[in-house]
Amino acid sequence: MKKPINKIWLAFSTFMFIWLLLLYSFSILKTKFISENKVYQNVVHREKSSNCSGRYIYIHNLPTQFNVDILKNCTTLFKWFNMCKSISNMGLGKKTSHKNWYATNQFNLEIIFHNRMNQYECLTKNSSLATAIYVPYYAGFDVGRFLFRKTDISVRDKNVVDLVNWLTKQPEWKKMSGLDHFLISGRVTWDYRRQSDEQSSWGNKLFLTPEIRNMTALIIEKDPFDNKLEVAIPYPSYFHPSNSIEIKKWQNEVKKMKKKFLFSFIGSPRPKDNKSNRGEIINQCLKSRRCNLLDCKNNKCDDPLLVIKAFGKSKFCLQPAGDTYTRRSTFDAILAGCVPVFFHRRSAYGQYVWHLPKNYTKYSVIINENEVKEGKVNIEKVLGKISKMEVMAMREEVVKLIPKLLYVNPMKKVEKGLEDAFEIAVKGVLERIKERQKKII
Repeated sequence: MKKPINKIWLAFSTFMFIWLLLLYSFSILKTKFISENKVYQNVVHREKSSNCSGRYIYIHNLPTQFNVDILKNCTTLFKWFNMCKSISNMGLGKKTSHKNWYATNQFNLEIIFHNRMNQYECLTKNSSLATAIYVPYYAGFDVGRFLFRKTDISVRDKNVVDLVNWLTKQPEWKKMSGLDHFLISGRVTWDYRRQSDEQSSWGNKLFLTPEIRNMTALIIEKDPFDNKLEVAIPYPSYFHPSNSIEIKKWQNEVKKMKKKFLFSFIGSPRPKDNKSNRGEIINQCLKSRRCNLLDCKNNKCDDPLLVIKAFGKSKFCLQPAGDTYTRRSTFDAILAGCVPVFFHRRSAYGQYVWHLPKNYTKYSVIINENEVKEGKVNIEKVLGKISKMEVMAMREEVVKLIPKLLYVNPMKKVEKGLEDAFEIAVKGVLERIKERQKKII
């Protein structure tokens, strides 16, 4: 009986020895793999940290009264119409029948920018690592609720006062007294510069508040004489692609567009504005067979595809001042490959310095607005004298500008390295804050 037991024991001992040997070998390989994997992870982390060095941004977790709560009452955001559909799709508005095209409201920049910022590759939860601090306050929607309405100034200024009180209590503010903070405004500067405390005075006092003036405000139209606080960035237009392939495809389409007209104008007259030259522009357009006029009656100008189609048929697109010097129409025109024609330097040249070429003659034409208003200048003759070669060169420059002036779709994953209006603005903010830090040091 002993021999079978010995054989069984020998077989069992051999099996256990082999199993332990395999287990030991596997544990060595596993340890080596984990060790190598940790090194790989550390390398990736270091690379990411290296790529983000000097580019980290921290987003303040503001109380909802400064953004989300404002949008909840979307029916009251603007006196003249319901904004609920306009703020849908992360601020892009209602989809059109064409892919990547939306009925984007010109004042929606705050929502679009905030949603793009949430995808920014160098966000950090550690504010001590951040070069810049983003304040997601929906300033334009806040003040917009009270414009064109009789509202007490204390109501208009409430969120401004509350925001300053909140910000100045945060440890991030104490680091540079707000010099590294920035916010976005989807309205023009004049809405935040109330000149008196009379109930009839326009807007609120956001940009006149000392603490806010330490910050940087990215805005669709800045005060041309205020370089401390404000930097102008493009109005949001209608085209929101998600990658460079879609952008290049559109650029190619624009290049193929047949320009049936010498120039075009899209807009409405300003009969009550004595300073406006729109009446003369419309008259000259109506008299010319080489001009394409799209009157904005019956909300025609709210149709993105109709606007872009009209601009796409023309070599030059007239951009006179409206309620203020700048127009969203400028960016619609460039998007359609149409050379903008300005009547005042403040309509673009002193505004979008991060996004438009310094040599403005490369992409645009300027005509004196007073001479047009007085009937001393014939627009058709001025534009008709520009040679074909010059027109071609300007059109090529305009097409090149398209990617820099549009805002990529925040609802989709943004292609890495794609430099749109958002990326250029963020880069500009970071450089601006670094310069401030150098001066402090």
